[in-house]
Amino acid sequence: MFNKTKNALKKCGKAAAAVVGTTVAGIGSAVAAIPAIVGTTLTGVQTDGLAMIDLVWPVVVVIFGGMLLINIFKRAGSKI
Repeated sequence: MFNKTKNALKKCGKAAAAVVGTTVAGIGSAVAAIPAIVGTTLTGVQTDGLAMIDLVWPVVVVIFGGMLLINIFKRAGSKI
């Protein structure tokens, strides 16, 4: 009885592995079929995003620095 179950599991395991392998191969071929324009577009989006980050960082630093200075002046003012 145990051997029959073991053999059945081996057969099912091989079938499942074949299905998974076929599915993975199908996904790989689907990814390979993506047009080159998608890669170019994503590169452009990344470039634009990095440019926006470069523009925003100075503003963030000024706001954070201003908040820090306000807290320092509040502490100094409360001790007077």
